[in-house]
Amino acid sequence: MRGRPVQSLHIWASIVLLALLCIHESSGNSLGNSALAERRADLPLPQISPTAAPQPFLPLLAPSPLTPFTNSTIPKLSGIFVLNFTSLSNMMMVTSTDCMAAFAPVLANVVCCPQVEATLVILIGQSSKYTNTLALNGTLAAHCLSDFQQILVGQGANDSLSKICSIHSSNLTGGSCPVSDVSEFESTVETSNLLAACGKINSVNECCEQVCQNAILDAARKLAQKAYCLLALDDSHVLSDHTTRINDCKSIVLRWLGSKLEPSRAKEVLRGISNCRINKGCPLNFPNMSHVIEGCGAGKSNQTACCSSLESYVSHLQRQSFVTNLQALNCAASLGVRLRKANITKNVYSQCHISLKDFSLQESGCLLPSLPSDVIFDQSAGVSFVCDLNDNIPAPWPATTQLPASSCNKTAVKIPALPAVASGQSNFQQKAANYILPSLMAFVAILIVV
Repeated sequence: MRGRPVQSLHIWASIVLLALLCIHESSGNSLGNSALAERRADLPLPQISPTAAPQPFLPLLAPSPLTPFTNSTIPKLSGIFVLNFTSLSNMMMVTSTDCMAAFAPVLANVVCCPQVEATLVILIGQSSKYTNTLALNGTLAAHCLSDFQQILVGQGANDSLSKICSIHSSNLTGGSCPVSDVSEFESTVETSNLLAACGKINSVNECCEQVCQNAILDAARKLAQKAYCLLALDDSHVLSDHTTRINDCKSIVLRWLGSKLEPSRAKEVLRGISNCRINKGCPLNFPNMSHVIEGCGAGKSNQTACCSSLESYVSHLQRQSFVTNLQALNCAASLGVRLRKANITKNVYSQCHISLKDFSLQESGCLLPSLPSDVIFDQSAGVSFVCDLNDNIPAPWPATTQLPASSCNKTAVKIPALPAVASGQSNFQQKAANYILPSLMAFVAILIVV
């Protein structure tokens, strides 16, 4: 998807860019040779149903210069303080920033929701030191979740986190797990083995070696066994219930870890484990691709028409969400398999120059690192997060109509977990991009530091 003439920028974009450059110049940060990424041509988009994922909100109009960057409203709390939000005030602020109103929908899958889930786990875990329970009852769960959201919104977070992250008060209870008492937990589970496996994890190796995840599963099974004898599991319905019970018990195990580990270490473990799950799939929705099949199908020799239809389709995909580099690999495989099943056997990715970056948000194709990361807020520079623009990896065309079994086997394509630092340069002087929202305007710009 290269080689098109650069579209002329609108007047407002030029003004915003000038203001952006002035802000960063005054902040004293050296940006090196920065450039605004070229925008792709506005190609016709495929028709999608009303049930498709909502388009991300990236505001184009700047608010009043007097408008505060973050919402600082006073939250209306229930007054039932089972969870000690104050003790995790720094983590709560990070969560608010990760789920900032404008960015939450497009960072939900990779940054916002994993951070929300980790914070709730640690809050309940830390509270268990005083309550001796790793779960809340239904009434307390409803009040605590409401307070949690009110505090985040008061600090600038999106006010629809329950919907965006599919979080309900039941997520704070014990569900069907028969054990929530701390003492009973510690008498049932081999806690020393659990801490040895999960006290500190290698975020790169854990997803394939699953040392901590296996320890959590083993502990959850022992808790679930308290409900009934596993030897009686000869009915599919009971087996299904047992699977649900184990998943509920996993939450109890995670909360116990959140009580034993220092909060920042607990967050590192929880975010690392969640990233293993995140990087296994593709968060994008694939709408009807009939026009791509029509343009690139068997017997079609017009390469221009084929690439035009494929690029239009991919342009729609990249408006949905930011994805990690490993997720982009999965998305490329998912789309490729769908096309192969539609009898498109030629490598249209190579023919149309489709790269992994084309599957992520923005025309430049920002790929988030595969390791956990947070949004960074700075009073002078605004909000930023690192995008990996260093790996211009062509999207691999699938050899069969079957999806790859595991990312651990994807050795043919080397994906860096974090952007590589160029020789003699700092982390901010590499081929990466910062998506920055200055405090004076709600506008997204891309600065590529080379």
